[in-house]
Amino acid sequence: MTPLPDHELIPLISHETINRRVAELGVEISSHYKSLLVPGETLLVIGVLNGAFVFMADLIRHLSVPLEVDFIRLSSYLDNRSSSSKVVMLKDLERNVQGRHVLIIEDIADCGLTLNWLLEFLKSRDPASLKLAVAINKKARRQFEVSLDYVAFEVDDGFLVGYGLDASRRYRELAGIYYLEEKK
Repeated sequence: MTPLPDHELIPLISHETINRRVAELGVEISSHYKSLLVPGETLLVIGVLNGAFVFMADLIRHLSVPLEVDFIRLSSYLDNRSSSSKVVMLKDLERNVQGRHVLIIEDIADCGLTLNWLLEFLKSRDPASLKLAVAINKKARRQFEVSLDYVAFEVDDGFLVGYGLDASRRYRELAGIYYLEEKK
């Protein structure tokens, strides 16, 4: 993969490390929901598009509880690098969450704006329970406090790409996670 002009990719988390951690999360999440779900009931797993689709696909293959999948598409970024401080819903859910056990899957918890909005939005639809799993927790720019139930990796700061994370719609396909830095 050729980086954007004047940028370089610096490896942060390998594909092998990601695979191990996602498998561990799958066991942890399954253990929690096995005690909640009654026979015939399914977990509703909601992926936040576009970034979460890679993490979500890997994670649900490690879940050992019956589940259904749905997607919501939200945006709070104007230029792909900085938040606009406003969340816009581009695609609503197709499934009803009322009375359901719901697991949200997101690629990154950054400033917290989008996740805070989403949690409040879904709570208003009265789910039985609502949990949140993120691939990356990046606290350095957190402006809205969000309770994260399952976190694959903690990262201090930096612009990340790969494993579903993008820059200008590029790099989502990278198996690992990288810092994207401007060349000096």
